[in-house]
Amino acid sequence: MGRGRQRGRSQRKHFKESRENVWKRPKSDDTVDASGNAVPEKPTWEPILTDNPNFEEYYKEQGVVKAEEWDLFMEILRKPLPAAFRVNSNQFCDDIISILENDFVKSLQAQAIEDGELEAIKPLPWYPKNLAWHSNFSRKQIRKNQTLERFHEFLKLENEVGNMTRQEAVSMVPPLFLDVHPDHFVLDMCAAPGSKTFQLLEIIHGASEPGTLPNGMVVANDVDFQRSNLLIHQTKRMCTANLIVTNHEGQQFPGCRLNKSRASEKGLSEDMPINQLSFDRVLCDVPCSGDGTLRKAPDIWRKWNSGMGNGLHSLQVILAMRGLSLLKVGGKMIYSTCSMNPIEDEAVVAEILRRCGDSVELVDVSDKLPELIRRPGLKTWKVRDKGGWFTSYKDVPQNRRGGVLVSMFPSGQNIKDSTETTQENENGGVNGCEDGSKETVVDAIPDEPVVEVSDLPLERCMRIVPHDQNTGGFFIAVLHKVSPLPEFQEKPNPRKHPSTKTADSTEKSPAEEAVVTVDVEPAESAVEKVTEANSNNEKDESLEPEKKNTEGESITEEKEANSSNVGGKRKVPMQGKWKGFDPIVFLKDETLINSIKEFYGIKDESFPLYGHLVARNTDTSSVKRIYYVSKSVKEVLQLNFAVGQQLKIASVGLKMFERQSAKEGSSKPCSFRISSEGLPVILPYITKQILYTPMADFKHLLEYKSIKFPDFVNPQLGQKAIDLVLGCCVVILSDGEEPAKVDASTIAISCWRGKNSLGVMVTAADCQELLERLAERTTKTEVGSVNGSNGDQGGPQAMETA
Repeated sequence: MGRGRQRGRSQRKHFKESRENVWKRPKSDDTVDASGNAVPEKPTWEPILTDNPNFEEYYKEQGVVKAEEWDLFMEILRKPLPAAFRVNSNQFCDDIISILENDFVKSLQAQAIEDGELEAIKPLPWYPKNLAWHSNFSRKQIRKNQTLERFHEFLKLENEVGNMTRQEAVSMVPPLFLDVHPDHFVLDMCAAPGSKTFQLLEIIHGASEPGTLPNGMVVANDVDFQRSNLLIHQTKRMCTANLIVTNHEGQQFPGCRLNKSRASEKGLSEDMPINQLSFDRVLCDVPCSGDGTLRKAPDIWRKWNSGMGNGLHSLQVILAMRGLSLLKVGGKMIYSTCSMNPIEDEAVVAEILRRCGDSVELVDVSDKLPELIRRPGLKTWKVRDKGGWFTSYKDVPQNRRGGVLVSMFPSGQNIKDSTETTQENENGGVNGCEDGSKETVVDAIPDEPVVEVSDLPLERCMRIVPHDQNTGGFFIAVLHKVSPLPEFQEKPNPRKHPSTKTADSTEKSPAEEAVVTVDVEPAESAVEKVTEANSNNEKDESLEPEKKNTEGESITEEKEANSSNVGGKRKVPMQGKWKGFDPIVFLKDETLINSIKEFYGIKDESFPLYGHLVARNTDTSSVKRIYYVSKSVKEVLQLNFAVGQQLKIASVGLKMFERQSAKEGSSKPCSFRISSEGLPVILPYITKQILYTPMADFKHLLEYKSIKFPDFVNPQLGQKAIDLVLGCCVVILSDGEEPAKVDASTIAISCWRGKNSLGVMVTAADCQELLERLAERTTKTEVGSVNGSNGDQGGPQAMETA
């Protein structure tokens, strides 16, 4: 969606000096000594050190892996992460899988053997339908090895056009445990760079009826404005009208609750399908120290320390509690991190369960995805601080309790010896500790260390360790909300997170606040230390982060033309509620909508446009892009307007129409063309401006990008093109006859019918990819024909066409 040009402080805070996660570090290239004499040329790089004594001491003490596995654990951690990728569910997914299975599995085998591997690439056994693949080559090998050049070019092209997503294997796991249905409202709280969001959208669309939009939707949120650009770019390839992208701090994500009094004042009580924004599923993949990504981001080796996890613990609890408060009763939430640290993992889950009591349960999913090797969560661990190791909160000195919290320990309580005397805390409470929790007095032998063991079913959590399946590290817990949270958890917290005090903040109702009664200052400092590492780790999710979208535009879609020149002076751009974001408005210009419907022959009863088209400019004459939103997104937008636009929306819906500037000027009956993203959704409902093209002419268009009417291979086709109205049209690959039905296998492109020629309106990369897919299918068809003529009844199926 369009964006404003002004940027707030948080939006400007992006990572200009992002480091490259490589396994070689530049060195000085001095070639003379102090006397000016030449010295032998030194290598311009040195290997990154994969060693950190603090890391080894910490994880040996925590017992994350058994002592006999330690050497193998460290050996795997020091090796580069094998590349993994996922084939996106679209009309070409079967073709891509076929190429992987029948071409690259065999052609790359020799290189795999040379590198000491049994297999070059293979599908991940636990991912459905062979859509996810594991390579035994690192990303650097794929980029640099000449033998792998063809494979590398294949991956780059398919990633660029949206047929494939570069994603770490363990990162694909959380959405599979969320049990998403097509009618679910799903919140991805910390969504950038968008790989998991893409999976969630695939699940929602894949389970719905073909040719229909699902009733569910996904809200993808990320606090960082810059990172949300990549999120928008990633999800754009899904071609979905069921997505809203927002920019909020996850712990302050608004609940958008419409009070009855306010609804009656506005006369909205009967018209509002929903009066509160709540979700059936929540994915809470929180910011973390990221030590599970050491193999992908080796820079973490030199930066890692135990304080990173300690500092983030409070923020992680806050985020998870906010996620649960937004979750509907009966819904499920995934809490996950790419850290192996129990302070960020089991300790957070334990604190969640203690706060929520019987209203939330930890789900046992050990019978799901049986081929995924995972380990049960820990029930006992220690806390490391500058002052040393602590097994119980009672051992933490008073001057360290600002950074070491009682919730970090397995019991979550301040266990006291019977010989000690309970004293009043600084708040004047009796039998209380610093953070307000009650002390528990137990009989214990003086000076005997207290080894705490959690009484919660934390073994139901799962930890993925690198040496089990040659992956990164990951932690996942599945939570089920069985009843409303305790009342005290739903009330606003007077001690708000300092960073949430902004000029745009509004008073929220109790249900819109999560209870946060913890010291969050350590989390803030830790976030600053590890945010860069996490950001760069996740930015590497795509093979080559693209600077252009599918139609050659900047990733950050430009601001709508909501200003005009009057007397040579430019008007001040209109802003929405949120500074730097243009307003979202429903398009209500019936004349404009009717012109689009008439031009493309769209019947409103089959594909309603009115009430589903939005723009980011209230001036219809200046609107450049029109977006289509599903019924569920429409309802959320209506609610957001009613509650005073509490949602800070960066992108919404699917870009369906774009204003076309052409030499013909005002002679065009319709000024808006169909965008390439929106074409797959609207295609079944178009009845005009369609040209059915046989294979020869379709390829001809893709190769030359523009064809004059007399130059078509089929002369009759040139005449049909002339008969089209000047403006946008859709060219469908077929045998030249009108198909009975347009379905998911239909191949079509947007074109422009000019005065003398027909030109394609897709990128060069899309044209190249389509040509390769068609060549592959044509080859199969020809082989099938030859086999059929020889009496072979088992030849490959001919290419599907509309």
